[in-house]
Amino acid sequence: MTAIPTITVTPQAAARAYGEIASGTGGAAGTGFGATLQRAITGAVADGQAADQQAMGAIAGQGNLTDVVTAVDRAELTLQTATAIRDRFVQAYQDVMQMPI
Repeated sequence: MTAIPTITVTPQAAARAYGEIASGTGGAAGTGFGATLQRAITGAVADGQAADQQAMGAIAGQGNLTDVVTAVDRAELTLQTATAIRDRFVQAYQDVMQMPI
């Protein structure tokens, strides 16, 4: 039997890897925070649209129920993630605004 290696991933490493993979640049320019955020938002919108298309296909009798549930769950998870990130940004902004000058 082959042992499965254990990999520890930090949030910073995950964000950097996501930015590199999503952009296809492998660490070149365009992997800044703004570009990564834009790709994440675009992906969230695409997940929502895919869920809508799967649901419409199921209503029309052309979809597979498993595919519909998977697409809707993925869209829901993406929305929950986006909401959590938004809440963190708002909290960080409020913390900065409350700092004494």
